[in-house]
Order: sequence, then C-alpha cells, then structure tokens
Amino acid sequence: MNTYFDQTKIKWLQLIRTQGIGPIKFWNLLKKYEDIERAIETLKDPYPYAKAEAELYEHQKRGYHLIAAYEENYPSRLKRLNDFPPLISVAGNIDSLGKPAIAIVGARNASLGGRKLSFHFAKGLGEKGWVIVSGLARGIDEAAHKGSLKTKTIAVLAGGVDHIYPPEHESLYKEILEDGAIISEMPLGTSPSASLFPRRNRLIAALSQGIVIVEAAYKSGSLITAEYALDLGIDVFAVPGSPLDPRCQGCNHLLKQGALLVQSASDILEVIGISDHPQTNATDTTPAEYTPSILIKPSDIKKQILEDLTTTPIPIEIFLENYNYPPGELMSLLAELELQGLLIRHPGNCVSLVL
Repeated sequence: MNTYFDQTKIKWLQLIRTQGIGPIKFWNLLKKYEDIERAIETLKDPYPYAKAEAELYEHQKRGYHLIAAYEENYPSRLKRLNDFPPLISVAGNIDSLGKPAIAIVGARNASLGGRKLSFHFAKGLGEKGWVIVSGLARGIDEAAHKGSLKTKTIAVLAGGVDHIYPPEHESLYKEILEDGAIISEMPLGTSPSASLFPRRNRLIAALSQGIVIVEAAYKSGSLITAEYALDLGIDVFAVPGSPLDPRCQGCNHLLKQGALLVQSASDILEVIGISDHPQTNATDTTPAEYTPSILIKPSDIKKQILEDLTTTPIPIEIFLENYNYPPGELMSLLAELELQGLLIRHPGNCVSLVL
C-alpha cells in the first residue's frame, strides 16, 4: 500500500482490535504506559499491524472515515463516557457529528400513533436546527430518521457501518447518507448481536443533549439508553401512554422516576431552548407525512391494524393516510374487527383496541 496513513491511528487500531481489549482496558493501558507502542509490547498476542493497516485502507477505499479520539472531528460529547470508543467508523457527512443533537428512540413494534408522533417530533426539532440521533431500528427509530432526513439525522449501528440492519432499511440507510451520517465503533463487516446493542445505546445517549422515549416496554433497549442518559446528566423526555399497553409501560415508569413529560416538539424545545440553534437551511417545504417502509400484504392487513392500535383512541383517518390500501376495503376490515370484538369505535370517528 502506497497510501499515507497515520501510523498512530494504525497502532490504536492494533490495540483496540486485540482480543480481550475493550475501551476501558484500552484507556487504562494507554494511561499506564503513556505510549501506544509500549502498551502494544505488553500484549502476548497483539492484533497484527498489517490487518490494522488493511482496515484503515478499506475505510478509505469505500469512502468511510475512521476517526480517532485525538482528532478534531471526533465527537467531543462521546468523551463524557468513561468507556468512550478510541475510534469510530463514520459513513456520510462527518460535519453532522458536531452539531446540536437530540435522540429519539422507542419500540420496534411501535403503534401507528407512536410512529407518527416520532416522525413529527423529529421533523419539528430538525426544523429548529437539531440533528436527530437514533438506531435505525424498526418502529420509532425508523420514523425518527424519516422525519429528519431533510435536516440531518445520525444512525448509530450495533454492527459495522457497512452492515445494514434490519435489511429492509437499505433505502433509508442510503437516504440518511445523503446529508446525515451512519456511525459505529465496531469493525467493518460486523454483524449485530444481542451483546452489541447496549454498547450502541450508550453511544446514542452520549451523542445527544436530550433523549426522547416515545414508546418502550418496561424492559427494553430504550430504557437502557435512558439509563445511560441519566448517568450522563442528560435530559430524558417520555411520552405518557395507557398503562394497559405494554409498549407504554417503560415510558410511564420513566415519568414516575422523574423524566419530563412531552407531547410535542415544542414541549422539548421549551426545556432545551432554541436561542443557540438557528433554523436549518432546508429548502424543501413540501409537507412531510410518515409512511410505512413496507407495503402491507392483503393477508397481513388485519394483523397490522391490531399491531398499530393501542387502547388509546386514534382517528381512522390516520390509517387512511398511512396505509397503501383501498379506503373502502380498509373501512370494511375495521368493521369486521369491530364485529369480532377486537376493536371499539369512539366518538369523533376514532378506534382503539378493546380494553
């Protein structure tokens, strides 16, 4: 390889990629020996220099950035963590990493109302200059990214930045890259696993100046993200919901613990302020609406309706706006579900799950 590389960065890669070395041990070794070469010399089986160099080369070849903590464009907010990653991979616009940011996260199996709320939170905050951070997951995360595509959004991945998960978000992934960023601390090609998601969640919290939980089960990754935020002294906002809906139990728990109750983007802006965050330069003023990422199959439509409902009534118009399904047939299906005792109609042309 004839390309010039930062030799210190390669050696940092050697150390962090060595088996058994995580961020805390990395920083402890660096502090103890005060020199990266001396730290590597103490290892019995260090990661090969050639492989570390090849990883850096692969980033350059594919148009990714590998940013070390000693570089100016490393997100300073990550350094609030006691185990902040020595290096992060970034795909897309690295300038978005230094801008004011708010995280929006929540349930993967989110209700339609929850997804729309997440979308409009992201849109409203983005229009006031805030970058939206989330995890590219289904449900609330997906809606948050979609709501902030025009005003910058950052997706934090549990796997490598080149591993799109879930795979059906390939199109969304590419849209984010147009002006936002995808980041990860894991090597390229890493597939996400259960143990990596809490690590991903701590980065979501640390990158943000506030975190919004829209829907979340009592034991969920979103609550782990909230716990990281609280540990860092970051404001946690939660949307209240019916105690009968498992997707709302986590938010209600956070509210009892002192999280800030919010129902709109303006509620959040009242707390975090907007004076230092000017409106963005988004030029497309076309009204944006939340739309599902996958067309609903006729055989799945009833199941989808029941998944999207909660015990809180929502207008039928929301289904008509967001389902790619003939309105007449959709109304007939809602009537069938009502006759089966699975949903209930309310005044104002609203429906909900049966209590």
